[in-house]
Amino acid sequence: MTSMKTFTARAAIALAAATLAFIAPLATAGKPAPLPGDSVYKLALPLTDAQGRTQDWSTLQGKPRVVAMFYTSCQYMCPLIVESGKAVERALPPAERAKVGVVLISLDPKHDTPAQLKAMAKQRHVDPTQWTLAAPAPDDVRKVAGVLGVRYRELADGNFNHTSALVLLDAKGRIVARTEQVGAKPDPEFVKAVRAQL
Repeated sequence: MTSMKTFTARAAIALAAATLAFIAPLATAGKPAPLPGDSVYKLALPLTDAQGRTQDWSTLQGKPRVVAMFYTSCQYMCPLIVESGKAVERALPPAERAKVGVVLISLDPKHDTPAQLKAMAKQRHVDPTQWTLAAPAPDDVRKVAGVLGVRYRELADGNFNHTSALVLLDAKGRIVARTEQVGAKPDPEFVKAVRAQL
């Protein structure tokens, strides 16, 4: 015969299990789902943006992002990279434009301070609500360049030779498209890939 103490203990355990079953989904409701194994956001990468805020780039997940690497003192290819991002935006209807972000990550964090990034954003007339200009720690540049497939080399005069490319990440940070066509005329296949993510 089951004692009253045993019955009470079993009832308490059953009640606790039922409570956990009810609370667990609530506790995780506001948290993003785990990142897929091929997400670039699996790389821990603190970025400091033009407003001086430092956050891991995994906070960018949630919507597609067009990502490129650049540096603010570049006078040649980097302005074309910026124009490429703007050209992709122009190719989208306004309702779709708001659903994709553009992220420019510095190759030169020693010089690309938040003030420098902010000045460039203003000079190039990019929308700060849609564009993120940010710099990683100097030791992280090679890591992020590696996951994005960007090759670069610092020159003796402080400039950089680097891949000029736009990389499309889906909402979870998986690379879904890439183009090395830069300038005011967007790559139609890349734009098509962007629209497929919206």
